[in-house]
Amino acid sequence: MKKLLLFDIDGTLLTTDGASGRAFESALIDVYGTAGPIGEVSFAGKTDPQIAYELLEHAEIPRSVVKAGLEDLWNRYLKHFDNELLSHIVRPFPGVVECLNHIESKTGQALLGLLTGNIEPGAQRKLDASGLGFSRFQVGAFGSDSENRDELPMIAAARAKALVGEHPECETLVIVGDTPADISCGKVVGARTIAVATGVYSRFQLEECCPDFLFDSLENTDLVWDAMIR
Repeated sequence: MKKLLLFDIDGTLLTTDGASGRAFESALIDVYGTAGPIGEVSFAGKTDPQIAYELLEHAEIPRSVVKAGLEDLWNRYLKHFDNELLSHIVRPFPGVVECLNHIESKTGQALLGLLTGNIEPGAQRKLDASGLGFSRFQVGAFGSDSENRDELPMIAAARAKALVGEHPECETLVIVGDTPADISCGKVVGARTIAVATGVYSRFQLEECCPDFLFDSLENTDLVWDAMIR
């Protein structure tokens, strides 16, 4: 079975320089009248539904009310994000393009996929705006699939099975991300975990979570590939 390489997006592959967060805040205010304590809560490693529930719980809005408004929230978020993209550049991190190109050249050894807390259309916008391209990723699991990030690896694995006709074994899953949540969701299912210190967490903070491999960035393509495929 090929390796299933699942990449996080924000902080791992690219940065929106705050555009996504601003769009999320505007959408929350549109739908619920408040964004809660948005400046005090980190989005890193969380799914989009998890972020909404957490912020609005602080604002004492019942979970049932939040759930009822999620579809409207996502629609408004995407519209606000599209507006943000008119004046803000989404940038891939150094080494990312080279890393993804290398993986794509090894089609016999690996499937390129996503594991992200973004809702799927948000992930698509970010990847397309960055020039990385959403369509190059063969499978994915998203925040729109589950609020719980720990459930996403098996969702991605099931989609890989539908694509190639064979269910990936846990040891063939590789999760690449920049937060403790990326590491922990991989450990839950016995996947290999690769942490990259390009997000808000320092190398030291990530090291404490005991990933299988830890890199400062994805710039050393050969070393990163070796860690994923060995």
